[in-house]
Amino acid sequence: MCRGGAAPRRRHEATPLNFTDFIAIDWSGQAVERPKGLAVAHARTGDAAPILIDRAWSRGDILGFLEELALAGTRALIGLDLSPAFPFADAGAYFPGWTESPADGPALWALVDRLSEADPHLAATSFVRHAEARRHFRQMGDCGDLFPGGRGRFRVCEIGQEAMALSPYSCFNLVGASQVGKSSLTGMRVLHRLRGRVGLWPFDPLPDRGPVLVEIYTSLAARLAGMRKGISKIRDAGTLDTMLAAFGSAPHAPLPRYDDHATDAVLSAAWLRVAARQSGLWEPAGLTPELARTEGWTFGVR
Repeated sequence: MCRGGAAPRRRHEATPLNFTDFIAIDWSGQAVERPKGLAVAHARTGDAAPILIDRAWSRGDILGFLEELALAGTRALIGLDLSPAFPFADAGAYFPGWTESPADGPALWALVDRLSEADPHLAATSFVRHAEARRHFRQMGDCGDLFPGGRGRFRVCEIGQEAMALSPYSCFNLVGASQVGKSSLTGMRVLHRLRGRVGLWPFDPLPDRGPVLVEIYTSLAARLAGMRKGISKIRDAGTLDTMLAAFGSAPHAPLPRYDDHATDAVLSAAWLRVAARQSGLWEPAGLTPELARTEGWTFGVR
């Protein structure tokens, strides 16, 4: 069983990564029952294109879906498009000055879930309204006095994302169409409820069997597939097939819709199938045991 706070295994070759399934989940922090931004795509070994699991997902549905994979023992690599933790290394704490500031990722997930337990649909509105927590966030009409200004605080791996010509946003910024903080907070509630059943790399060591969660950045898959900087979204079948081919995938079956969420999930699932075999991605140079315990890492950032 995975244990919270464990450092990642440093000898990749000692851990069989015999994944049979590759699942990418485009996440949403929208405080409604069935956010339009939730999308799930599933690929298997081989070169068949990922399949979009087309349904009106809720976060509770996805939680149940992941629990079923764990119960079945499916050897799946599952990418979640969200940040599982806040910056820690830059200030020595997630929330400097707050006595309840957690010591590591799993404790953070527990705190977010506890303070948001009254929020329906696994939303996290109550957390960002908490008297101490809100001081660290920039929200619409409410910039906390401990938000540092500018672009906000960043995790170490987000600095790595920027070095790869991506455009990370601070999880403490909850303003604007590109903000990722709300998605991250709702994701933390799901991660807490999966604790002990599905491990999240690198907070947990890689298990020898069953499903594994990793944090992904869907724009990274698009960039690696050849998408030009400044253009990261795919909205037509031809472009999607071109991008899939870059990862050795056959053309896809027509999708019911070609929006950002569906195509991001499909392309990211194809990328996960290729990336899982790249040992260097499991041992990024900047990942220390302390970062693995507190901030985590974006899979694919070297």
